[in-house]
Amino acid sequence: MDSAVARERALDAAEELFYGRGVHSVGMDDVRGTSGLSLKRLYQLFPAKEHLVEAYLERRDTRWRGELTEYVERHGEPRERILAVFDWLGGWFGEPGFRGCAWLNAYGELGATSARVAAQVRAHKRAFREYLGSLVATAGLPDALAGQLFLLAEGAMVTAGVSRSAEPAAEAREAARRLLDAV
Repeated sequence: MDSAVARERALDAAEELFYGRGVHSVGMDDVRGTSGLSLKRLYQLFPAKEHLVEAYLERRDTRWRGELTEYVERHGEPRERILAVFDWLGGWFGEPGFRGCAWLNAYGELGATSARVAAQVRAHKRAFREYLGSLVATAGLPDALAGQLFLLAEGAMVTAGVSRSAEPAAEAREAARRLLDAV
């Protein structure tokens, strides 16, 4: 099996296990068993568990932001695109197996001890905030609104993860709508 295929199998297994059970509760042997790769091969691809966690977060970030952007771009009017972010979050929160924000979960487990993981989390959050900033700019709205929308979205993610409900997305959407109307 070539390295690219083996890497994807390892990352698929890592995502399933890390997101489903948490990083600390999953050992490399668990990833080996789920991926079907030998432990030797797994360590050839990822010399330490921290590298696997970093790669899992990076790959998930690419997919997450891509799906969000694709959904938002289906909406034509700039203000509707901003609100579409919250609609997309509601769909994500309602997915079977939703366990909250993977980056916040990883940061909660490893942020204080892993600079690599903390950097991945910060990069993801920065990119999400910048994306909201681009939507705000396209709508011709004040820059400060991006930070406010970011906090609404992040708060909804945390609340949805704890409550296991999609309702926080609708509540955050309504708050975002009120902010947009007030500007």
